[in-house]
Amino acid sequence: MSSQRRPGPTQRRNVTEISESTRSVRWDSVLTEEPLEIRLGWPGHRPSSVAVVMRTPGHDFELASGFLLAEGAFPISRSPSTVAYCVDRTLNQEQRYNVVTVTLTHAPLRVPTNRATQVSSACGVCGATSLDEVLSPVAEPQRPMPAVPAERIAGAFRMLSAHQPLFDQTGASHAAAIYSGAGDLVVLREDVGRHNAVDKVLGARVLGTTTYGDDAMLCVSGRVGFDIMAKAVAGRIGLVAAVGAPSSLAVDLAQRAGITICGFVRSDRLVVYTAPERVTATVLPAVGVAGRC
Repeated sequence: MSSQRRPGPTQRRNVTEISESTRSVRWDSVLTEEPLEIRLGWPGHRPSSVAVVMRTPGHDFELASGFLLAEGAFPISRSPSTVAYCVDRTLNQEQRYNVVTVTLTHAPLRVPTNRATQVSSACGVCGATSLDEVLSPVAEPQRPMPAVPAERIAGAFRMLSAHQPLFDQTGASHAAAIYSGAGDLVVLREDVGRHNAVDKVLGARVLGTTTYGDDAMLCVSGRVGFDIMAKAVAGRIGLVAAVGAPSSLAVDLAQRAGITICGFVRSDRLVVYTAPERVTATVLPAVGVAGRC
C-alpha cells in the first residue's frame, strides 16, 4: 500500500458554471475541510482526546498548540514538550495526519473538558459542557500598550487583504494575522474556521515559529465573538481589529481584560468599542474598503 499523502489546503472539483445564457463545465479549487483530533498528555498521563475541530490542513501543530493555550492548558510563557502527529496503530491511513498529540512538561493548569459535540469550523466554543467553562475568569488585565494610529490599523487590513492566497483561490477561507507594534506583518494564517486561523497565529508564537510582544495587534477577517476574544486574552494580545463587528460578550470580556477592540475596519473608517484612548484620531483617507469577510 502506498503511503498516505498529507492533505493539502485545497482540492480540485468539477463544477458547472451558469451565466446568462451560457453553461460551462470546468475545474475549480475548493477549500479543504477535514477533522483534526487534538490529544493532550503530560508526565504520568497517557495522551487522551480533548477535542475534534474541523479545519483546513496546514500548520496543524500551531493549531493544536494555540487551541490548548486558549483552553487554559498552559500559559503563553510555557511551550509544550513535543507536538507530533499520532502514530497510534489503531489509526488507518486516512487518519494519519488528522490526529495531533501535544505533550506538556508539567501537568496542565486546566484540562480542557472533552466537548459534548464536535467543534465545527464556525464556532470555537460550541459544545462546551457548561457556561462556567466558557466564561472563565480573566487572571489579570492586559498591560498598558502604546497608542496606535488609526491609519496603522487600516494599513494592516490593506496588507491582510493582499496576502490571502487561499481566499484568492477558493473564496472560502478566513484569515488571522499578527502585526507588531510598529505595524509590520509578523504572521498570517488562513483556515476554513475563523477561530482556527487565530489558534494558528497564537500557536506560531507558542512553538517559536515566530515571535511578537504584548503590544501586538490581532487582525481577523470576520467578526469578533467571545471565542475570538478569549483567545486574544490567552495570547496576551493588546488590540484586536476586525472587518466585522464584535458581539456584546466580546466587548464585555475586552473591557475586563483591558483589550482594545476595533470593528468595521475600512481604509477610511473604523469603530473603537473599548479603550478608545489607545487609538489616535488620525484622519483616514477615503480610498474604499479594506479587508474581506
